[in-house]
Amino acid sequence: MAFFNVKDAISGKEAKAYATIDGKVEELFYAKSLEATIEKNKVDVPTLGRTNTPQRPAGWSGSGSLTTYYVSSKFRQLMRNYIKTGQDFWFDLQVVNEQPGSAAGRQTVVLKDCNIDSVIAAQFDATSDDMLEEEIPFTFGDYELLDQFNQIQPTN
Repeated sequence: MAFFNVKDAISGKEAKAYATIDGKVEELFYAKSLEATIEKNKVDVPTLGRTNTPQRPAGWSGSGSLTTYYVSSKFRQLMRNYIKTGQDFWFDLQVVNEQPGSAAGRQTVVLKDCNIDSVIAAQFDATSDDMLEEEIPFTFGDYELLDQFNQIQPTN
């Protein structure tokens, strides 16, 4: 019987994330988590002779959420510029996952043409011992796999 070798598991704590905004790369060392999802947009294709309604893909959409500690004004400033000028902003997010000692190696994903949906303008919570953080929802228009995980082998 084959088993997953636990040394090949990838820890999220080992990740690195970068935002490229206006040509400048900023390491998101204050990020706590990120999840980006690609979803197929499907349409119904009713056909004769079937009681179900088959579907086929008709495009896709990308969305995600970046959770950071509340220690940077970068995205608030970009949103303020949008409010004042009407000029929106797009940026790329690069995520590197790599665990030392894992046979999986490295995966590097670039989320292209990211656009923020909302930011927290201001916050505090005097009743909590937790550090302040913010969730920044976004959409993206393309993505690239710069590095792909190696195919790992099971152990016996």
